[in-house]
Amino acid sequence: MSSRTALPYVCVRCSLKSFRPTYAKPTIPSRRSYAPRSESSNESSTATNELRHLTSSNNDNATPTNSPEQGAMSRRLQEATEEALLTGGTAGRRAVEDAGFSEELKEKLLTKVKDAEFRSQYAVALSEANLPASAGAGTRITATSRPWTGEETTEDAVLRMLTDAHKPLARELRSRPKISGLRPVDMRMRQQTKMNPGHRAANARDRASMYAGLGIKESEGSISDAEKVARREEFRERFQPGARALPNTVAGLAALANQRIEDAIARGQFKNIPRGKDAAQRDTRSDNPFIDTTEYILNNMIKRQDIVPPWIEKQQELAKAARTFRSRLRNDWKRHAARMIASKGGPLEAQMERATQFARAERLHNPRKGDVDQMSIPTNMTEDVVMFKIRQQTSTSSPSADASQAAESNTVESAAHLWQPFRDPEWLKTEQSYMELSINNLNTLTRSYNLMAPELAKKPYFNLERELSNCYADVAPLLADTIRDRATRPPKSPVEAFGISRAAF
Repeated sequence: MSSRTALPYVCVRCSLKSFRPTYAKPTIPSRRSYAPRSESSNESSTATNELRHLTSSNNDNATPTNSPEQGAMSRRLQEATEEALLTGGTAGRRAVEDAGFSEELKEKLLTKVKDAEFRSQYAVALSEANLPASAGAGTRITATSRPWTGEETTEDAVLRMLTDAHKPLARELRSRPKISGLRPVDMRMRQQTKMNPGHRAANARDRASMYAGLGIKESEGSISDAEKVARREEFRERFQPGARALPNTVAGLAALANQRIEDAIARGQFKNIPRGKDAAQRDTRSDNPFIDTTEYILNNMIKRQDIVPPWIEKQQELAKAARTFRSRLRNDWKRHAARMIASKGGPLEAQMERATQFARAERLHNPRKGDVDQMSIPTNMTEDVVMFKIRQQTSTSSPSADASQAAESNTVESAAHLWQPFRDPEWLKTEQSYMELSINNLNTLTRSYNLMAPELAKKPYFNLERELSNCYADVAPLLADTIRDRATRPPKSPVEAFGISRAAF
């Protein structure tokens, strides 16, 4: 077989291009002459070319017009080489160097790699520089924002947390506040308006009223004629034309002050001035380490300004309500007990003796030691058992007690064993509803007071049995005198019995 000659492979694009006629573009002759470039112009043109080279990628490494067009295989190889340099790193560069490319081609490839690295590093600035002037705010924010990498940055996380913690205002509240009260102030100098004599006289009469509070008229009756003349002369000197002229120098002010001090010394105003330890009265409680400084200062302020704390007002209200209830309870029981004892009959002395025996029995069975109602007792220690034990405690007698008092007490105890304290269940049944309602009201006031008062000033709650025992102990010694007063006082007339005064007739 005869040998065949191997022909080179030519693609369709190259073959079509070889048959296509080429036309040379006519060159337009330049009609303008240019001066040779200087060194400064060369430097500026170099900087401009570098900036243009960085911002436009289409003109980078452009092939000259007179160079032949590359084939498809050459372009594909060039793209593969650029991709290997961009993504392969050091291994890609070493592969390009080992491939045997020319120095010119290597320089072009490395230049493209550096250009790509520069664009990726400053992509935000380049995108902002290439934005047109007609771009809106949203487009500019999108172009300059950092692309999402899959992880939230610290700045974005902090901003998100602040936004979640402090919600932005509503749109209608974001506008600028409108302050209607502010008005422009005219700071220009203006001539003072002239007042007519009538207005001046009216103002003079109004201003003269300030001298009414000096107490001249009130004290005219208590001062002598000489003092009146001296005061009149003083006011006459005060209203002279040059009476109130003040000096304009420091020496003049010092002389005026010295003169007034000497006048005050002559009048005796510096006599009997407290000096030494008595000059400043110091409160000993200010140095007490057990008193809080803030509490001490606030208490002094309240004392100086005559301000009463709320719990003090509540304490006064509670004390008034308790005093009213106890006084009414004692008056009702005293009147009822005196009537019941007197209703048993007998002469006045027998009735009084009977009341005295009831008082002795009350003193023995229900002793009243001290003022138990005013004691400072914790709120959880107000049961009847405790109060009963307090009343049952007997004081130890002193060694120097008289023998007569001891004998009298023994006689009273022996006689009182035959008597029981006076009680009336019917009266208790009648007054039970009123007394329970009053005790509930007092306990309500006590509860509200204890919520406001400090720990040491809290008061115990009220108990009906305790109040009745105190009432019996207080009223029993007064029954004999009450019976005598009721028996010896003159009877009321029928007119007074119906509540009609004699003056009405």
